Amino acid sequence: MIKIGIASFAHMHAMGYMDALLQIDGAELAGIWDEDAEKGQEIAGRYQTAYYPELNQLIGSGIDAVIVCSENVRHIDCVMAAAGAGKHVLCEKPLATRVEDALAMIAACRENGVLLQTAFPVRFQTSIRRGKELLDSGVYGKILAMKGTNRGRIPGGWFLDKELSGGGAVMDHTVHVVDVMRWYMGAEVTNVYAEAASRFSEGKIDDCGILTMEFDNGVFASLDCSWSRNRNFPTWGDVTLDVICEYGVLSINAFNQKMSVYRNDNGVSWDYWGDNMDLELIRDFVRSVSEGAKTPSVTGEDGLRALEVALAAYRSAEDHRPAPITLVR
Repeated sequence: MIKIGIASFAHMHAMGYMDALLQIDGAELAGIWDEDAEKGQEIAGRYQTAYYPELNQLIGSGIDAVIVCSENVRHIDCVMAAAGAGKHVLCEKPLATRVEDALAMIAACRENGVLLQTAFPVRFQTSIRRGKELLDSGVYGKILAMKGTNRGRIPGGWFLDKELSGGGAVMDHTVHVVDVMRWYMGAEVTNVYAEAASRFSEGKIDDCGILTMEFDNGVFASLDCSWSRNRNFPTWGDVTLDVICEYGVLSINAFNQKMSVYRNDNGVSWDYWGDNMDLELIRDFVRSVSEGAKTPSVTGEDGLRALEVALAAYRSAEDHRPAPITLVR
């Protein structure tokens, strides 16, 4: 039985990860920590697990691994503490808010012989995985260009505080789709041109952005990463990808496993019946830990590369010129 703890409930995905752990054979939700003791104790009672008032108490409780769901700038503190104690780590995205922090996290986990997996659940969605299989088969030929979206609602809370989030929509939503693009091609982004602004959050943080990227294999891609969905939209957002190839266009909508329901009182809503990406992400992490994998399916380096693109986008938006990326090792 793999014993796993949850470090912080700052990120909304934490609850989905807890629900997932309860559904996976061979995994145990062994404890939780959050700075808010009242919230932590309430959630621990609801899930019938232990609450630890200090992070080090959770890490020292005999668990095998930690899922980090803290505010973005605090990922490094949680990951370094877990790695130092020899615990495997699944870290919420973005892996960090600074390249140097991501590098330190990767190095610490490597030196202590533990896994560091970046939480990119979109990789585990059926249509995204099927797209990877089709492209790898060669049936579409060479990839020429890509167009992606990851638009959502404004999340609020600490996401609008740059001191805790490291950035707004560009930081939050760029990394998911860039990771899929990299995974599809086995290529790296070399240059980014971006526009970013505040249109929906009263100037608090960047809440809309669009990126144009060049990859080292000659492919160019665009991405709309805006928090542009209004509060009455049927779901929080979308993840779409059009892959333009030699022999056709592969179009993917990762949230299209749904029924559209129309009512007189509140218009249209979506009844979602599709994949649980969080469940498959956690299942994959548990499998890697239990099987003693040397590397996870989605690595810390994958998180670093996606972060580099988001940070380059901010540089470009500020300078109003393309921002080159020199990959750090």
